[in-house]
Amino acid sequence: MTFERWFPDAEALGAFGGAIGARLAVGDAVCLRGPLGAGKSTFARGLIRALTSPDEDVPSPTFTLVQLYAAEAFPVAHFDLYRLKSAEEAYELCLDEALDDGVAVIEWPERLGDAPPADRLDIEISLPEPGEAEGRRLRLTGHGRLQDFGQGRDAFD
Repeated sequence: MTFERWFPDAEALGAFGGAIGARLAVGDAVCLRGPLGAGKSTFARGLIRALTSPDEDVPSPTFTLVQLYAAEAFPVAHFDLYRLKSAEEAYELCLDEALDDGVAVIEWPERLGDAPPADRLDIEISLPEPGEAEGRRLRLTGHGRLQDFGQGRDAFD
């Protein structure tokens, strides 16, 4: 399942991150792709705040590589793989372990090479094309048990 949606501003993008977060379960990964400044961290912040609290401090893990959050239902690990050189480095950060008992939000999943988590949402956020209104385009594709994510009774409005 793949769908696209347009978001007029950062607030709307973050709110949709929250809607995604509310539907996640242990073992799910959310892989965020897009150029610098596209809104990956904004989306992740909305998702994490939906699982923790609306005022949770959610810094970008660009330099720490991973930030851990104690959500009510399960732990959330927020990875930023931008500075990594190989997929092995990501797994040294305990990505597998994070998915064993919680969810993982992964910025720059391209660094995982051909070994992304099986049960994941690939979310690509793109900047507006010349002549388009300000905002962001989001394309979501589910894989593994998340293949039909957002359909049926859990469909997005």
